[in-house]
Amino acid sequence: MQTITRRQVIKLLGIGGAGWFGERLGTRDVWAQTRTRLSIATGGTGGVYYPLGGGMAALISKLLPGVEVTAEVTTASVDNMKLLHAGKIALALTLPDTAWDAHEGKLKGLSEKVAVRSLIALYSNYMHIVALEGSGIRSVADLRGKRVSTGAPGSGTEVKGLRVLEAYGVTPKDFRSQDRLGVGESAGALKDRKLDAFIWDGGLPTAAVLDVAATPGIKIHLVPHGDAVPKMVAKYGPLYFAGVIPKGTYAGMEGDVLVAAATNLLVTHERMEEPLAYQITKALLEHTPDLVAVHKAAQEITLKSAVLGSPVPFHPGAARYYKEKGIKIPAG
Repeated sequence: MQTITRRQVIKLLGIGGAGWFGERLGTRDVWAQTRTRLSIATGGTGGVYYPLGGGMAALISKLLPGVEVTAEVTTASVDNMKLLHAGKIALALTLPDTAWDAHEGKLKGLSEKVAVRSLIALYSNYMHIVALEGSGIRSVADLRGKRVSTGAPGSGTEVKGLRVLEAYGVTPKDFRSQDRLGVGESAGALKDRKLDAFIWDGGLPTAAVLDVAATPGIKIHLVPHGDAVPKMVAKYGPLYFAGVIPKGTYAGMEGDVLVAAATNLLVTHERMEEPLAYQITKALLEHTPDLVAVHKAAQEITLKSAVLGSPVPFHPGAARYYKEKGIKIPAG
């Protein structure tokens, strides 16, 4: 993943000199005099994070004078929190469970607490357990003895997927074999019949799942698991809810499928300057049709829902925007 330079990070954080945003100067005047390059950490190219993050980057770059944002391919939520903590990116897409683990200093591979702050609660992620029709997999318990991909290392898919399995008393040790592949690689392996099933957590529809479902000679079955949610909430907190992948979302679906869902977040670090966080939040929420044009998952993004589903505090800049709009952020 490309990273911004130390000099760019210093600009982002407002370190040294008079800082970025004096109220007397005016936000637009300062931005017009500087060139600020930021990165937004997304996910793999086969999911929703990357195209939507690219749309966000283009929109922010268009609307904020002097600010240029690029979308970076990553392995998603877990790595995004590590990159945010290290100051290598300014914005990130993440699942709420991963953001919470990072906030509490419980993120796997990082013992320090991450000062992650929410800007916008975006759209719902739906856990997909995609099985080959004919594999005999109709339930989570049927994954025992099968070849299964549980998501890329460092992804929110892996975190959430293992929690779904745990709710049924299943672990990767019960599989015939475990792969840890991103959604694109998982879909390819399923098409090649090198896997019996794969786990993926994403918005609707996910391109890689669309592709495998439309492949001649391949029929998929989405394994329902919505009844895992109460156990997940009891252990990990109110981060999850039961959601529906509607019939017809993917080729071959014979009905609605009840699954574990969670709300994706756009986050930043507490050190981001308040005016910049405010302007980013404002730009995205006041131009959501531009994001819907990139991916229809963005249809879920509204001003009222933007404050719902985040377990981590909102950045003061975002909070100021919501206050101006008369939107109350729920108490944590």
